[in-house]
Amino acid sequence: MDSTVTTVAEENVWGGGNNKPLGASYGKMMIWFFIVSDSLTFAGFLVAYGFARFKFADSWIIADEVFTHVPFFHGSYPMYYVAFMTFVLIISSVTMVLAVDAGHRMDKKKTTWYMFLTVLGGLVFIGSQAWEWATFIKGDYGALETKGGRIIQFQAADSGERLALKDFAKAIPGERVDHERKNGIWYYEEKALPSYSLNEVIEGAKADPNVVVRVEQLTEKGEKTVLSREDSLKKLDEAVMVVEGANLIHNEYGNRLFADLFFFITGFHGFHVSMGIMLNIIVFFNVLLGTYEKRGHYEMVEKVGLYWHFVDLVWVFVFTFFYLV
Repeated sequence: MDSTVTTVAEENVWGGGNNKPLGASYGKMMIWFFIVSDSLTFAGFLVAYGFARFKFADSWIIADEVFTHVPFFHGSYPMYYVAFMTFVLIISSVTMVLAVDAGHRMDKKKTTWYMFLTVLGGLVFIGSQAWEWATFIKGDYGALETKGGRIIQFQAADSGERLALKDFAKAIPGERVDHERKNGIWYYEEKALPSYSLNEVIEGAKADPNVVVRVEQLTEKGEKTVLSREDSLKKLDEAVMVVEGANLIHNEYGNRLFADLFFFITGFHGFHVSMGIMLNIIVFFNVLLGTYEKRGHYEMVEKVGLYWHFVDLVWVFVFTFFYLV
């Protein structure tokens, strides 16, 4: 008899009734435990970024000069596309709220529709992030790198506009070789050959009096320091290689640590979004098949909703740290 009473009491703790912890089921409690622990992980990453940003504040990249592209449009539109990505993710969080609400009311049709919109929003976001990564990796203007890892960029002395290497690089006969696979000349220090050799860039810069150098060091106004023509020519002697785009080793935009942290933190968040999309797709089909109607509740929709809101909230902090600060 005592054994039976004990068993019933234990079931009441986790299975419902007045003793249920915080009014939440076991599954919800575990989701909250995961969210709290994962929040600490993201917090650690962002604190590390903040430390690096503070330490190299005088040479950090200028986000408005990096994230300027919009698909299918030419020209510079600082932050427009990133703002669009953020808006889509926030809207997907709204549709998730509506899906949870419809689930509470046992409205299968609306829950299905809102879950579909949530999945669609997630796919648009992750696709946009992949495009942004590809653009960041490919690069835009190109630059030179010194032996110490510092980046040398170029701009026009008269207009102050940023110059791409193609705008002034001078073709030198015999300097380049057609690097086709059949010729066996394909790698330059284990990497694909850059569009221009170091000599072509330097000779082109020397031949054009309108070309000046700007370095990583920031002015009091938060702009790149532009050297005089004379100092620019001296600075070119420090260059050792051509850099196009960004990766974990080189970064044409400036401080290489920014690229490392950008790829790691946004990639980690992108992984979370991808997992969220997969969970939402599974729940979507379960809703469509009437699985939760048979159970008599749509709690699983609420569980994945908690995770999705967490992913959205984390992106707000990532967006603030990387793009706005």
